Amino acid sequence: MKISTDEVLHVAQLARLEIEPAAMEKMATQVGTILDYINSLNQVDTEGVPPTSHAIALTNAFREDHPGEHLGPDKSLANAPEADAGAFIVPKVIE
Repeated sequence: MKISTDEVLHVAQLARLEIEPAAMEKMATQVGTILDYINSLNQVDTEGVPPTSHAIALTNAFREDHPGEHLGPDKSLANAPEADAGAFIVPKVIE
C-alpha cells in the first residue's frame, strides 16, 4: 500500500512526533510495507477459529492466599533502627 509523505506528516502531527524532512520518504515506505503485511494477514482464512486474547494459555502463577498469624509489635519492631511507643521512627521527608 503506497503511503504519501503528506499522510505520514499528518499521522506524525496527530501523534505529536517530529520527523525530519529527510526521513519522510523512508518512513512512508516503511509504513507502506507494514500495511501491506497487515493486508496479507487479512487474506488468511480464519473460519472456525475462535478469537483469542493470547497465543498461549495463561495460568495464575500466584499461590493461594491463606490467612496466617500476624507479627506482634515486638517482632515487627525488633530490627527497626528507631522505635517509640510501638511505632517506627522515620526521618521527616516533607518540609
